[in-house]
Amino acid sequence: MTIFELWILAAGLAMDSFAISVSGGILLKRPQWRIIFRSAALFGFFQMLMPVIGWAASLWLSEMIDNIDHWIALVLLAFIGVRMIYENFRASPEKRQAIDFTRTRLLMLAIATSIDALAVGVSLAFFDTDSIVALIIPVTIIGLVSFVLSIAGYVCGLYFGGLKKFRPELAGGLILIGIGMKICVRHVQAFL
Repeated sequence: MTIFELWILAAGLAMDSFAISVSGGILLKRPQWRIIFRSAALFGFFQMLMPVIGWAASLWLSEMIDNIDHWIALVLLAFIGVRMIYENFRASPEKRQAIDFTRTRLLMLAIATSIDALAVGVSLAFFDTDSIVALIIPVTIIGLVSFVLSIAGYVCGLYFGGLKKFRPELAGGLILIGIGMKICVRHVQAFL
């Protein structure tokens, strides 16, 4: 796999993190750089970690994860998305301004968006990546791209969140559910 192909792969893997970061930026309302960098670092870390786990587990994990990875992502993203939509309709306008960016919520999002990277790690085992040292460049590129695109997503979301009469929790929840459904449909289509 060439470096160019790795950058393209990394960008593809980071798209879910980018979309979730857009919804996170919408919910923030104003720049909170500590949250933005913490989230981006967590997304980047899991995008780096999952290929290493997938590579280490190789074929055994590939067969097991291929059958359920899309369902895990759908359940995690749908759970968070439905909860955000519920909070949108339940909360008063004052409470809607605040969203808790708890470590648990960010961890769930980071895991959900990096499940595809697990399968990528398995495929890296077949591209002359026969040692852990050979994984350093691919996983670094994947993590870096995810980190940068997550920050860009938050910045885009901050812009959209500033628009008048915008329901951020509703939009964010729908985005998360949509991403989960996209992952699920993509895997079901590949199976057929």
